[in-house]
Amino acid sequence: MSSVNRTIVHFDLDTFFVSVERLINSSLVGKPVIIGGMSDRGVVASCSYEARRFGVHSAMPMRMAKYLCADAVFIRGDMEEYSKQSRLVTEIITESAPVCEKASIDEHYLDITGMDKFLGSLKWTHELRERIIKETGLPISFGLSTNKTVSKIATGEAKPNGELYIPDQRIKPFLSPLSIRKIPMVGKKSYRLLRSMGVSTIEVLSMIPPEMITQLMGKNGMVLWKKANGIDPTPVIQYSERKSISTERTFEKDTTDMVKLKSLLISMVEKIAFELRKKQKLTGCITVKIRYSNFDTHTLQKNIAYTSFDHVLQSIALELFQKIYSRRMLIRLIGVRFSKLVGGHQQLNMFEDSHEMISLYEAMDSIRLRYGRNAVKKAVGV
Repeated sequence: MSSVNRTIVHFDLDTFFVSVERLINSSLVGKPVIIGGMSDRGVVASCSYEARRFGVHSAMPMRMAKYLCADAVFIRGDMEEYSKQSRLVTEIITESAPVCEKASIDEHYLDITGMDKFLGSLKWTHELRERIIKETGLPISFGLSTNKTVSKIATGEAKPNGELYIPDQRIKPFLSPLSIRKIPMVGKKSYRLLRSMGVSTIEVLSMIPPEMITQLMGKNGMVLWKKANGIDPTPVIQYSERKSISTERTFEKDTTDMVKLKSLLISMVEKIAFELRKKQKLTGCITVKIRYSNFDTHTLQKNIAYTSFDHVLQSIALELFQKIYSRRMLIRLIGVRFSKLVGGHQQLNMFEDSHEMISLYEAMDSIRLRYGRNAVKKAVGV
């Protein structure tokens, strides 16, 4: 399988948003729960296993979900609460694990290679899982194996609220019968293409000659083939609250022109929020910085609900700027930084915004990706 035997854990909070709602309101336990935008144009952000039995799934239009499962409890989500609970889980994991990557709001990868020398990896991971459940009240599952792909697939099989250990020699027999859909990077397009070739299980995919799959799907095909064969050298990248994305601007002439300053701040946020979405990241913290003409520098930061939407980030940036700009002195520099980044798509704001808002961002981003970052801008930031 692999020359260096690593020990990788994948932790995933089960139906995370639903579990948080059940912590707040225990009468929801056992009931079909659907979380998302409340209007007819809204989308499902998360749903309980009870709702899934009716065919409801995330990203489905809310109208459809109401039709399939009329008796469900429908909740407009609370991103701030979910972000808070997510941070609690991260704190518990990072206190214990030598290397931890926060892959998204509800999943973490841990590299615990070498811990077997001291105590069994499975026992250690089981105890960490018990601690998370005890301290947060949230159900969580894990998969433990030699790489990220197998661990993540194992977590999927362990759910709900379970654990699964796949040692090196068990990888092939574990993966073989599973659907190709279970491989993390198989999207709709790849799935349709592979199914049209008669490939439905991981075993069949693993047996296709690698050069043939490369011809068919390019270098992505090769990555897919390796994953089907249980090979994934991707490292666990240490989660750091310091990892950030930022921009700042020094003026040629110091200024107190509020209209100019605010519109610049708006366009700066727009610029780095696009970078966030391009990297498929969300930010959990925003910092605004100003430097006065006498070189006094002030910063103010705020922990926020995970997001990558400009309009949300812009209003917070402006609010911080109003608070920090107290001296009425000439300003030499302004800057914005997003930190506490996690992986994730903006569907996390599905309960706040209409489907049109998400479509608008997707359309604007695709124009920028094609014609350059400045191809389309909001009028207020120009």
